[in-house]
Amino acid sequence: MAAISPASHLVTAAACEILRPLGLRQRGRSRTWIDDHGWWLGVVEFQPSSWSQGSYLNVGVMWLWQDVGHLEFNLGGREVGHESFRDEAQFAPLAMDLARTAADRITAYRDRFTALKSTAEYLAAQPARRGNPWDNFHAGATAALVGDAPTARDRFGRALQQLSSTDIPWMVQAHETALQLRDQADDTEALRGWVVERVTSCRQKLNLEFRSIGIGDEPQLP
Repeated sequence: MAAISPASHLVTAAACEILRPLGLRQRGRSRTWIDDHGWWLGVVEFQPSSWSQGSYLNVGVMWLWQDVGHLEFNLGGREVGHESFRDEAQFAPLAMDLARTAADRITAYRDRFTALKSTAEYLAAQPARRGNPWDNFHAGATAALVGDAPTARDRFGRALQQLSSTDIPWMVQAHETALQLRDQADDTEALRGWVVERVTSCRQKLNLEFRSIGIGDEPQLP
């Protein structure tokens, strides 16, 4: 087993003190912590540098209908640039600051994405980043889930424009999925069934524990 660096020890200790009481869980022995909300994850990564000890801080949100076997930042990302490690006395307070910043960001995401309705409203109001079809895709998905078919069709249509004219396999597949969902935008139950299947599959791929995901006929559905 590879030796754990002093910097990793300190960020883990800080996360245990600050993030664990909030309900976040460490991803194995890594420097990544997860805030599990069934159909979305808050992700905290104390990213190491490839050239020195220390840590960056990345915090964001992953929508689990992505159905992939790795963690992603669909919202958010880099919060703090590289904090260098010189010695334990110097880095320990920096690690605590990183953990407190992560806790603040996670709390903000929890407050913002309390339910599908508030999530759909937030994503619908956000402009899509240039060259990123997933912003429109996720906005379309949440709009469809809450019965806002016009917004869903509009945002899926924009995603289709961004995904067109390519033979890259993942983009071809995403284009087919966006087309299917746009055509089903009026069928909320079909969309919910699709999301439940994808979220369940993604949770299995990520080895997340079983829990109610809050979509479909489950009690958390707003």
